[in-house]
Amino acid sequence: MQEPTVEDALARLGGVARREALLAACGRAAVDGALASGELVVLARGTYGGPSLGRSRAAAAAVSGVLSHRSAAQAWGWGVLSEPERPDVTLAKDRRLSVDRRSSISMHRTDLGPDDVHGDRTSQERTLLDCLRSLPFPEALAVADSALREGFPPARLLALARDARGPGAARARRVAAAADGRAANPFESALRAICLEVEGLEVEPQVTIRDPHLLGRPDLTDARLKVVLEADSFAWHGDRAALHRDANRYNALVAAGWVVLRFSWEEVMFHPERVRAVLEAVVAARTDQLCVGCRAA
Repeated sequence: MQEPTVEDALARLGGVARREALLAACGRAAVDGALASGELVVLARGTYGGPSLGRSRAAAAAVSGVLSHRSAAQAWGWGVLSEPERPDVTLAKDRRLSVDRRSSISMHRTDLGPDDVHGDRTSQERTLLDCLRSLPFPEALAVADSALREGFPPARLLALARDARGPGAARARRVAAAADGRAANPFESALRAICLEVEGLEVEPQVTIRDPHLLGRPDLTDARLKVVLEADSFAWHGDRAALHRDANRYNALVAAGWVVLRFSWEEVMFHPERVRAVLEAVVAARTDQLCVGCRAA
């Protein structure tokens, strides 16, 4: 089975990835080669991004702005569900730009305070608020999950959202309440965002299942309905051995009475309504199955 390219794997991982995740997806030779060629850049020890981040920084500097929103999230080492086509840059309200300069960035205008800026980007707090206020729920959740995964304190995230005022404040509070640092990557966050819209489905990320022996740690688990969901990226099936391990794991879960659902990246990203329809059907069926005994009683 052909391994994904480093570029493809990095995109699926949110544009920012830990070394171990890239090694699992592409292999050491590909990762080391990408570092040597400049296809990967080091953001922090053991954390890599693509060369587009350097271009984004240059674009922000050229217009006397700072990276913000998704571009700032990536600069902080947080994954995003989809990379911006043009760098997100925040400018002062009175900053004037030529048409050419304006077309090179995704422009946001506001007057930032000293505490809102950290070097060439918005501060972590400001970045989170901007993303939570303005991005669609799945994208905002992916950023919030990633920030928590990388060590941003959950209590601070909740406080930021609680104190937010104005447009997008209610949206920010919804995202902050749902955010979970256990999520493995933005793809999984997007799948969980769909689950949150399905009545009767209550999933948790990365829960270890024993029955009584270890059955695995699926991406998302509803223990009440005994349903597991896998965000199934080709990046994790780079060889036959990995595919064999996963097949055995899924079979063991089914044999123990669990329903296993696998969703591709393309389905979650481009056809969320189909994912939701499947989830709603499975929730209805499992609820009916698990209540057979109580109805008879």
